[in-house]
Order: sequence, then C-alpha cells, then structure tokens
Amino acid sequence: QVQLVESGGGLVQAGGSLRLSCAASGGTFSRYTMGWFRQAPGKEREFVAVLNWSGGLAFYGDSVKGRFTISRDNAKNTVSLQMNSLKPEDTAVYYCAVQGTGRYHYPASYKYWGQGTQVTVSS
Repeated sequence: QVQLVESGGGLVQAGGSLRLSCAASGGTFSRYTMGWFRQAPGKEREFVAVLNWSGGLAFYGDSVKGRFTISRDNAKNTVSLQMNSLKPEDTAVYYCAVQGTGRYHYPASYKYWGQGTQVTVSS
C-alpha cells in the first residue's frame, strides 16, 4: 500500500506562484509514474501533469502548459508541481496520484491518491 501526502497549498494572488509537494511512502517510488490532478467545486477531476519514473518524460494539461512544471526526486520519494502565473481558474484541490494502467489523463488510471491540498487564487 502506498501513502501519498500533499503539501504546499494556500492562498495566492493572481500572477503569483506556489510549489506543491507530494511525499510517498510504502512502495517503490522510483518505479512509479506520478500524476497531479485537480478538482474545483462542482467540476470533474482534471488532469494537470504526469511524470514518468525517471523524470525524463512529462505531459501537461492544456490549461497549465507553459505555467506549471512537474518534477521528482526519487532519492527523497517526492514529486513536486511548480505553479507560476497562477489564475483564479486554477483554484482547486490538488491531488497527487500513482498511475496504474490506462491513459495518463484519466483519473481512473491511477491506483493511489493523496488527500489533496487546497490552492486558492484570488483576483
């Protein structure tokens, strides 16, 4: 069983930056493809970014391309999401997850999830 704990969320003004972190335990982190998703009130969970086991291959959702960067440190069992040029529409609970099988942009393809961290961007 893998446990994931997100941190780094908070309140920030539009145009600002935040860095989210996700700490993993209970598994072999360096083998996992890791993803970030977000969910705003009343909306479906949305794909944000994914990074393969080595950190050499990443994909991003269209709404965050060029603003967000996913990275990982396999020695520390962490995956991070650097969020720049934040917009009010980025407001959501952000989740990290371990991919299982299936397409990377589908939440159903992920088998372990963290509890989420709230990001609020004020205008």
